[in-house]
Amino acid sequence: MSGFTANDHAHMARALELAARGRYTAHPNPMVGCVLVRDGEVVGEGWHEKTGEPHAEINALADAGDARGATVYLTLEPCAHHGRTAPCADALVEAGVAEVVFAIADPFDQVDGRGEQILVAAGIPVKKGLMQEQAEALNRGFLSRVRRGRPFVRLKIAASLDGATAMASGESQWITGPAARADVQRLRAEAGAILTGIGTVIADDPSLTVRDPGIDTLGRQPLRAIIDSTLRMPRSSIMLSLEGETVVYATDVSARGELEAQGATVVEVAGNARVDLPSVLTDLGDRDVNVLLVEAGPTLSGALLEAELVDELVIYQSPHIMGSETRRMVATPGWLQLADRQPLDIVDVRRVGNDMRITARPGTRN
Repeated sequence: MSGFTANDHAHMARALELAARGRYTAHPNPMVGCVLVRDGEVVGEGWHEKTGEPHAEINALADAGDARGATVYLTLEPCAHHGRTAPCADALVEAGVAEVVFAIADPFDQVDGRGEQILVAAGIPVKKGLMQEQAEALNRGFLSRVRRGRPFVRLKIAASLDGATAMASGESQWITGPAARADVQRLRAEAGAILTGIGTVIADDPSLTVRDPGIDTLGRQPLRAIIDSTLRMPRSSIMLSLEGETVVYATDVSARGELEAQGATVVEVAGNARVDLPSVLTDLGDRDVNVLLVEAGPTLSGALLEAELVDELVIYQSPHIMGSETRRMVATPGWLQLADRQPLDIVDVRRVGNDMRITARPGTRN
């Protein structure tokens, strides 16, 4: 954007780098970074690490000690409301900063321009829009929840080169190598919730937890969300004995007492034979889930794609051929012609161990 110098970009880039340090821990709050600069020198830095703890601006002000006359580079508009912490916009005014530059406005209804108004009313010049695209990409989960009322949905698929996700028997461990499986732990740590279907629960008895000791989530485990229309979930499922919450979405909740006795939360949603997926996403948004990671079988994966509820696909493709007696990536019974196909916009391709990781966004279908 015009009006910003190379130094402005460098300082905001650093603020974005700091913000990303909260990738595994800031949930459900946005990731925010702050850099204080005076006379061309960085005098303070900070980022938001965990809900209920100081925001990025407060940490940067503490790091500086004296921020009077400094320019503030901030990845998100400073908050203007009393939550678990005091308004950061007021703190910046009290610190006597000279100018505030932020990347994007905060769409949260208790902020949404009010932070900027506090600064302007105090006579502090404000500039906005610097590196906006990068800042929105960093917090696309938070922005999705606030703007759309539902999480950003990331569908993870592990497949062979010929598109198989399991043998016909259901055998699938392991299609990808250890590096790819470790990378999935990162995706889990970034997520507020992990979604799967009852078929996967019955077949694999998954834990759906972050188990990599090298990833510090400060003890937080993603919520486990299960699509189970008639509550067939085994009461002995391992996830029911693990730390964190398991929420089961059903249309027939007559057996909810048994499952809730094992520690699950059962939510009744609309639907006939199948759970209404948009209702599930709305409920997860109400539960402050920013990013939803889907690790499911072909039926649920296909249903989400068919309903145009997937925002991003992460496909780990392993260099082997599994043949014809296999299960495919997605089940889409109504796709019979080329016109039915789902186009993808590939945004990143890279090698992870001996596998390829393809990151793509669904394009517009015909």
